[in-house]
Amino acid sequence: MKSGFVNIFGKPNAGKSTLLNALLGEKLAIVSSKVQTTRHRIKGFLTDPEKYQIIFSDTPGIIETKYKLHEKMMAAVKNALEDADVALLIVDVNDNLEECDTVFKTLNLSVPTILVLNKIDEAKNGKISEAEKFFADKVYAKKIIKISALQQHHLKKLLQTIIELLPEGEPFYNEEDLSDLPTKFFVSEIIREKVYELFEDEIPYHVAVNVNEFKEKETLVKIQADIIVQRETQKSIIIGAGGKMIKQVGTLARKDIEKFIGNKIFLELFVKVKPKWRDNELHLKEYGY
Repeated sequence: MKSGFVNIFGKPNAGKSTLLNALLGEKLAIVSSKVQTTRHRIKGFLTDPEKYQIIFSDTPGIIETKYKLHEKMMAAVKNALEDADVALLIVDVNDNLEECDTVFKTLNLSVPTILVLNKIDEAKNGKISEAEKFFADKVYAKKIIKISALQQHHLKKLLQTIIELLPEGEPFYNEEDLSDLPTKFFVSEIIREKVYELFEDEIPYHVAVNVNEFKEKETLVKIQADIIVQRETQKSIIIGAGGKMIKQVGTLARKDIEKFIGNKIFLELFVKVKPKWRDNELHLKEYGY
């Protein structure tokens, strides 16, 4: 039996969350084309009761910190560095390879690593071979695997390589468990994802979601959540004329939440203004950071 922590690192938008979801066969991490979508360390478990248990961790993209929120995000990366048994270093093959190299050098990893060249389905002329040549002599790239997380190309090869590198050991979690995070966390993330989908670049980065009520009744689950923004103008945009936009957020979120928890829900959303919440330690703690 093999078991261990396999943690995914990389720049924002390299495809970490898409890879986690593809490997698990479940949507645990929200996905967006906007950078800095992932703010927490999200663990998901892949278990074969007779062979292995892999505890995958999706981590925030590695960035320079500008707010206390960013500091919390980078602390999640640091925690993942400390308990990794295997590290997946993921690169968008169309990205700036020098910048990726700089990021990976700062990690100072002492565990086995796999360099994952992602988005090969979107690769421009010669980009795949260019990336392979660039990383060939890097000390952290003894194993290089080319994949498309979105199209699920070569994931079996990646999984087999991970299993080979895992240490022997007993499972850490029950085989039925998919994550150690509460359902409320995933509900808040789904709501936040819909804000990323529906609004332009500025709004999502100023938004947090706080689930205040999660009550399971006989026929449905009652959920009440606040969408937190920094300014009144942002609140007006999210609510929209006649409440049109907040209804859209609710409709999209309700569908995905019902699919995730396997039950009908009643979802009630409010928008609240908390100036500078991203730099407020008490607010960050309240919103789960």
